[in-house]
Amino acid sequence: MSRRLFPRWFFGAIAIIALWIVACQSSPPVATDSDSPGGSEPTAIVRLNGTGASFPFFIYQRWFAEYNQLHPNVQINYQPTGSEVGVQQIISGTIDFGASDVAMSEADQALVEPGVVLLPMTAGSVAIAYNLPGIESGLKLPRSVYPAIFTGEITSWSDPQIAAANPDLALPDLPIILVHRSDGSGTTAALTNHLSAISPTWKDTIGAGVSVSWPAGVAIKSNAGVSAQIQQAAGAIGYVEYSYTQQLGMAVAALENRAGEFVLPSVAATASALGTVELPESLVAFVPDPEGAESYPISTYTWILAYQRYDDPAKAETLRQVLQWCATEGQQFSEELGYVPLPEDVTSRVVEAIAQIQ
Repeated sequence: MSRRLFPRWFFGAIAIIALWIVACQSSPPVATDSDSPGGSEPTAIVRLNGTGASFPFFIYQRWFAEYNQLHPNVQINYQPTGSEVGVQQIISGTIDFGASDVAMSEADQALVEPGVVLLPMTAGSVAIAYNLPGIESGLKLPRSVYPAIFTGEITSWSDPQIAAANPDLALPDLPIILVHRSDGSGTTAALTNHLSAISPTWKDTIGAGVSVSWPAGVAIKSNAGVSAQIQQAAGAIGYVEYSYTQQLGMAVAALENRAGEFVLPSVAATASALGTVELPESLVAFVPDPEGAESYPISTYTWILAYQRYDDPAKAETLRQVLQWCATEGQQFSEELGYVPLPEDVTSRVVEAIAQIQ
């Protein structure tokens, strides 16, 4: 029997309809000791609530559903409200765990009284998705072009700079409809961090962050909202997490990387990019413009934010077990959903960090 719990159209449907509505699970019966190998995990129903990054939504949803099938006494509700909200909620203490594509700054970590553990649980890439009638694939965007699209300097698909990079495509004479995020977003942070690394104009006038002052475009909330807007409007272009383009069958551009090669987002190209950076002791590192001919240029880890100390021992024990499963056995679901499985050395370090949760 297939391990897939939900068909591919299910993920696309929930993403377009309302990303913040998480599939509800019915209340399972209370587990007994026989349901827990060795009786080592809590046997009463334990509910964990988390919120934050929409970037890893599909893999988190899959992990938590799979884990519930294995351990019916554990119910995990994750709402993909954006990285900024995930950080804010972990600081305010209103959730059991958060998630963010930008981890947390040292200043924000200092505001978390019980202490915080930052865990890189998966990785992915930010795709530049587009909607051009008759062009389902093959679009190439040079490093000099896509920053100019996001600043609003290039406004037409027939612009000579785009045409020069795509001599084999019949580009339509359509205005470019730029779509970007309206909420505090780790996906935005990854994109703008990259744009700042390759474009002095972008760095000096706009900069990087989960929220920036966009000089052009239409503002939409969430990866799902941006995806839907691009799909609905001919001539649209925007940035979304790669797994969304996979689930929704969206056209994506090949971007010119640091080595001068045009590379499409993929699990392999993202792994190549992340292989150029070594995680420090903090387990937080970014690679805004990776080296390597096979590297996709906008790639990033994404982090779960957990407290070091919990008032409820059952929640602490359960969360440790859930996260350890996600970092090990759960990685088998990564590639089919468009995410990069953690390398073995990173997995071992994440498992060690999970042990800090008490």
